[in-house]
Amino acid sequence: MQQILLYGDSLSWGIIPETRRRLTFDERWPGVMENALNADGRHVRVIEDCLNGRRTVWEDPFKPGRKGIDGLAQRIESHSPLALVILMLGTNDFQSMHPHNAWHSGQGIGVLINAIRQAPIEPGMPVPPILVVAPPAQEEAKGTIAPKFVGGERKCIGLAAASREVADMLGCHFFDAGTVATVSPVDGVHLDADQHGRLGTALAKLVAELLQEPLTAFLPG
Repeated sequence: MQQILLYGDSLSWGIIPETRRRLTFDERWPGVMENALNADGRHVRVIEDCLNGRRTVWEDPFKPGRKGIDGLAQRIESHSPLALVILMLGTNDFQSMHPHNAWHSGQGIGVLINAIRQAPIEPGMPVPPILVVAPPAQEEAKGTIAPKFVGGERKCIGLAAASREVADMLGCHFFDAGTVATVSPVDGVHLDADQHGRLGTALAKLVAELLQEPLTAFLPG
């Protein structure tokens, strides 16, 4: 079995816009991707580590535990061996309590990439390749989450380009989710079920190719 760790936020957790409910595994994009890969004759397990409100490297001043860098290396260690790590973060870096722009968020992704590669995995286990997925661009937030994301549609401009630049510089794979999916018109931030389906289907095709690439043995020191 090949294990894939997905490290994300509510867009991957599958929150249903303007509710506190969650899409089923088969509806949210990680499940769509896993099902498609296994239907194609693979033996793949997607480990979902998706936390609502997770940032890249910043803390939520109102809800502790949302700083994405904290504990990431230990997650890699505990779930190894991994065939792939998928990072899909950035949306919450643009919440209204933060002044960050796309460049800042891209740099945060870079910190997470380095943490994954420096994780204290067991000798001989592979250092997993990393796929950076830029979330679809936010629109003007609506409904109950609007105060939390005021201005996010402006601050997030350029995130896909900034994330791609970091991924290229650090030798990671990259995918722009905005090329196949758009945020929900209900809240302007999250994904509706049909967009989860589009994203999961698209990523299954890319990930199928990545899983055929050889892994690198971890050499301590």
